[in-house]
Amino acid sequence: MESTNEFLSEMYGAHPRHYVAVDCVIFGYNNGELKLLLYPRSFEPSKGNWSLPGGFVQNHESSDQAAIRILKKTTGLDNIFMEQVAAFAEPDREKAARVISLAYYALVRLDQYDENLLKEYGATWYSLTDMPDLIFDHNEMVAKALAKLQYTAGYQLVGSELLPELFTLTQLRRLYEAIFQRELDPGNFRKKILSLGILKRSNRKDSTESKKGAYYYCYHQEGIQEKEIGRIIKV
Repeated sequence: MESTNEFLSEMYGAHPRHYVAVDCVIFGYNNGELKLLLYPRSFEPSKGNWSLPGGFVQNHESSDQAAIRILKKTTGLDNIFMEQVAAFAEPDREKAARVISLAYYALVRLDQYDENLLKEYGATWYSLTDMPDLIFDHNEMVAKALAKLQYTAGYQLVGSELLPELFTLTQLRRLYEAIFQRELDPGNFRKKILSLGILKRSNRKDSTESKKGAYYYCYHQEGIQEKEIGRIIKV
């Protein structure tokens, strides 16, 4: 056993040790705009500059568990939809130490997060089209996270994570326009979405969109991600 431990110590000791971090690109949606949650970095280097929420992976956790912990700490929410985006491992991405970061994107409803927690950390929601410059390679993380979200939204509906439980087709289309950052043809979008068979029309109407009113829809109870629905939007 001792010789085995000595061998492992010699083998692993011959290699450099790096820090592993998680950075979370947290998207929200409000009034036709995709929002991004940012906060001022609380320590050097780059103290006070705008940053994505993040932290180091601890010895007892996986990167997914670290991301869940950071999202809970930042927003106060459990069961947040999230996906890993990519690893960022350039040798000089941080000057203080060699840090490899795993970026995740998450989707949060703006009517559900803990506003007091955001105030505690000085966090702010920024429009994706008007966000400040971020530290290190966080701008690249946001760009890759948006591309990942667009790819996901192109094949499955993501409105349940960002819209209220009941929504009109116009509201859903505007969300998709915010995600893809371009206008979509209303008629084609409506036809495609309804053809999927994963929305249920309610008896309630929203009278603010037209004189006739627009029906509210919701998702069927079964998980929409389990359905093969094909391409919704061309990325």
